[in-house]
Amino acid sequence: QVQLVESGGGLVQAGGSLRLSCAASGRTFSRYAMGWFRQAPGKEREFGAAITWNGGNTYYADSVKGRFTISRDNAKNTVYLQMNSLKAEDTAVYYCAADVYATDQAMGVRVDEYDYWGQGTQVTVSS
Repeated sequence: QVQLVESGGGLVQAGGSLRLSCAASGRTFSRYAMGWFRQAPGKEREFGAAITWNGGNTYYADSVKGRFTISRDNAKNTVYLQMNSLKAEDTAVYYCAADVYATDQAMGVRVDEYDYWGQGTQVTVSS
C-alpha cells in the first residue's frame, strides 16, 4: 500500500508560479515511478508529468513542457511539481500518482498505468 498526500495548491494570477508537493508513505518510495495528472471540471483526467524512480528521466505533456518541472527527493519521500508561467487553462485539480510496477526507466502516461493516487489539490489560475 502507498499513501499519497498532495499540498501546495491555491489561487494564483496568470503568469505566476506554484510548487506542488506530494508526500508518500508505505512502500519504499525510491523504488517506483511517480506522475502528476490534472482534471478540470467536465474533462477527463490528463497526464502532466512523470519521473522515474531515481529521477534520471522525466517526461512531460506538450501542454506543460517548458513551464512545469517534476522532481523528487527520495530521502524525503516527496515528489514535486514546479509550475511556472501559469495560464488560466492550467486550472484543475492536480493529482500525484505512483506506478509501483514500473521497471527501470519506464514511466507511464496513462491513468490506468498508475496504482495509487492522492486526493488531489486545487490549482486556480485567474486571468
